Amino acid sequence: MDIKFKNGTIHFTEKGEGQSLVLLHGFTESLEIWNDFSEFLSKYFRVVCIDLPGHGKSSLIAEIHTMEIMAESVKEVLDFLKIDSCVMIGHSMGGYVTLAFADQNPGLLKGFGLFHSSAAADTDEGTKNRERAIDIIKQNHLNYLASFIPDLFAEENKKIFEQEIEYLVKTAKNMSIEGVVAAQEGMKLRTDKYHVLKNTEVPVLIIAGQKDSRIPFAKVMEQVVLPKEAYLQSLRDAAHMGYLEARYETLHAVFSFTKRAFLI
Repeated sequence: MDIKFKNGTIHFTEKGEGQSLVLLHGFTESLEIWNDFSEFLSKYFRVVCIDLPGHGKSSLIAEIHTMEIMAESVKEVLDFLKIDSCVMIGHSMGGYVTLAFADQNPGLLKGFGLFHSSAAADTDEGTKNRERAIDIIKQNHLNYLASFIPDLFAEENKKIFEQEIEYLVKTAKNMSIEGVVAAQEGMKLRTDKYHVLKNTEVPVLIIAGQKDSRIPFAKVMEQVVLPKEAYLQSLRDAAHMGYLEARYETLHAVFSFTKRAFLI
């Protein structure tokens, strides 16, 4: 289904009944990454999956998609569905959006999860890397995506998940250059959200890959101690794509955390 948001539309799916679980994808992904998760989780929860601006079937909304704009699009969907209480889980960039949403709407969350994500802003080096990436994207975004996505997997998993990588690359190539750049610019501008983790009154799930080069495991460990109540799912053999590299472990983590969050 699509709803109007600013000068475009936001696409989402809804499956199941009961208490609401919102799943947000990462950079260059779409809500389709959650298909397997949604199939199982919708037996227990009302599962809402959203294409963030510029991704999947959602419109390009602005030249820069800040995490706050993306969070506003999520709120628009929840308002449309009359959801006033939910658990929200975000993968990678989706985790940044989840933190922005938690900052804007703390009373709407029963719990939230950072799935290979972080409350930190980009370092100076990270900012320079994004600027270089944006230059490369503007020259040839298809080549960029073809090399960027495989590197999100642990080296030993690239062959195992070869078909899944091909599908992710194919999906990402459907994005416009403007959509890819808008998201990169938005992530570059994001501020740190340590205060959200420190001040939240709801439980937090953190899923981290020990082989993740994008979100270093040591940095994640520094953030686990910030919330009053945090749950860690550590993945020894995964990098940045645990929903594929460690599907059972991560699905179980999301399920058990969501169940617990609604009982509190």
